[in-house]
Amino acid sequence: MPDLPPLLLSRDRILHGLTPNELAKRVKAGALVRVRHGVYVDGETWRNLKPWEQYRLRVQAAAETFEKPTVFARRSAASVWGLPVVGWHHPVQALTLKNDGGRSRAGVSRLFVARAGLAVVTREGLLVTDRIRTVLDLAAYTPFTEAVVPMDHVLRPDHARRLPALTRTELEGGIGPWYSAAAGRRIRAVIDFADPASGSAGESLSRAVIHLAGFEAPVLQQGISDAAGLVGYTDFYWKHPRVIGEFDGEEKYVKPEYLNGRTASQAVVAEKERENRIRATGMKVVRWDWADLMEPGTLERKLAAAGVPRRRTRSAVVDAQIRT
Repeated sequence: MPDLPPLLLSRDRILHGLTPNELAKRVKAGALVRVRHGVYVDGETWRNLKPWEQYRLRVQAAAETFEKPTVFARRSAASVWGLPVVGWHHPVQALTLKNDGGRSRAGVSRLFVARAGLAVVTREGLLVTDRIRTVLDLAAYTPFTEAVVPMDHVLRPDHARRLPALTRTELEGGIGPWYSAAAGRRIRAVIDFADPASGSAGESLSRAVIHLAGFEAPVLQQGISDAAGLVGYTDFYWKHPRVIGEFDGEEKYVKPEYLNGRTASQAVVAEKERENRIRATGMKVVRWDWADLMEPGTLERKLAAAGVPRRRTRSAVVDAQIRT
């Protein structure tokens, strides 16, 4: 995340002419927000940040208060690398090389890791696990549906951060002997399933949910045409039931790269016209958003009602979810 807002450290309050009571009053009034003990940020700035931006700032705040250099890992390293992950109500995750049970306190989870095979780099002024280790750790230690999101992301170039795509060979080579056999199997399952054609974090999570629900795999980014020509490319497409699946994330209505010079209202109108043209070809259109993905069973019910076929029975789906 570029251009992090400045942090105010309580140990520097004298430089700003503030007393402890004045700090407390500003926090109570909402002028300041305490990010963690001894670290504050402008209240209005904090409230305007997206949840993942607030999490990134919490990682930065933790680094400011640690006495020794600390290596951040998993979701915290992902936030520094700009990797999308699911959910932001997570503790800051940092590594420890001492296998003494770890110490997790003050919103920081300490994770033991052996020194052998650990690749650490400096990114945005912080020590983090390298990009490959970060995404492999997420695949090893987070649920399959969540792990697919960053894995899809690294298989395509990150132009905004000038990072090249990683290859499956690079990712598989990073597993080495550093993970248990079970963790290695989980990682390989995510790598095998990952697809750079997923256009966003929401699409990646959707695809993983669709897979675990036992539906047939959809075609990604399918071009749809009518008599007037190309209508556009769909997020998900099932040929035989003639069903189109569309994930509605806020990106297409607010981010400049999706708006292409249009206003948000113009983008909404254009999306509605696009859907009408698709429906006119005789296809069904199923739409869902983040709230649907976060509510277990919602997307599954929508797709089943639209007639999307399953590749296995419902009982097998339930059994697979339990084992996952």
